[in-house]
Amino acid sequence: MAPAAASADVAIAALLDASRVPYLPQEGREDYRRFLLRPLPRAFAVSREGAWGWASGIESDPERTAERALANCRRWGGSDCRLYARDLAVLWPGLEAVAPAVPDRPLVAGPGYAVVPDARFLWHGPQAARGAYVWAHGRAPNGIDSRGAQPQPHVRPFNHAGYDVLRFDRDPATDETEAGAAWLREALASLRAQGYRRIVVGGQSRGAWNALQALDRPGLADAVVAIAPAAHGPTGSPAHAWALDDLRRVVAAAQNPKARVVVANFADDPFDPDPEQRAAIFRALSGPRVGALLFLDRPQDFSGHGAGADWRFTQRYGACLLDFAEGRTTRCGG
Repeated sequence: MAPAAASADVAIAALLDASRVPYLPQEGREDYRRFLLRPLPRAFAVSREGAWGWASGIESDPERTAERALANCRRWGGSDCRLYARDLAVLWPGLEAVAPAVPDRPLVAGPGYAVVPDARFLWHGPQAARGAYVWAHGRAPNGIDSRGAQPQPHVRPFNHAGYDVLRFDRDPATDETEAGAAWLREALASLRAQGYRRIVVGGQSRGAWNALQALDRPGLADAVVAIAPAAHGPTGSPAHAWALDDLRRVVAAAQNPKARVVVANFADDPFDPDPEQRAAIFRALSGPRVGALLFLDRPQDFSGHGAGADWRFTQRYGACLLDFAEGRTTRCGG
């Protein structure tokens, strides 16, 4: 291993190692592991008394997030609270570690889309990474541009296990369903050619729908994580009339017998025209069409189209999704 690669691995291991955090009791180390699953910006503070506190995503403001972490540490009895970690770096004197820089260019691009390394996640590169996790955002209403949106937190266990996280960013002006599916197939083939040994495709809403469409080509993806897949608008949309028929066609077209597929459906999702019928269609993915199916059908305590972004979803299912995608025996709770 080259010295630069070794240094990068050491820095990543240092950030993820809860045992390195000074002064913390066991409960604090467990909380540090939970902190590592949170979106950026984020900060973790600790004091000599063993008090700690953290914060994440305070209005996407790094300074306010750091201030809140220090305030939380003081609130729990710390008199000399200092930041231990911030975003992807360890700041503590003598224990400093800075994660490797992420490339500032797309790995794949074409008219209307780009596959972009996300700088809010740890980076290894195609040759060193365990694999690539390609995250596909949804299609926001009224032409809102979703490019650059942070992948949902349940992606982080994959990143901690060595997967590079790449965003499948699409221009809202040309982001139609079939175009998105074609771009995604093209991008996945390119990433495989660049050296990624495993490819996981995940997404939410329209991004999840496109991820399922990519199952029509054997070998493009080793695993798919489809969170609340949808492509026909919310309740009241005229497209709801043919949403189920289109979903049946997507499922019938799947022919990737080695892919491991996760689908999460949530209660009270306005993009779901018929929960029972959709559940039956998704269950038809099992069998020869794909290698294995994990169907989280309206899990308890979660509701709405955006439930996959709930921190409790990551706590309950994050590690399970990784284990399932990699073929390990697992049982997801709830």
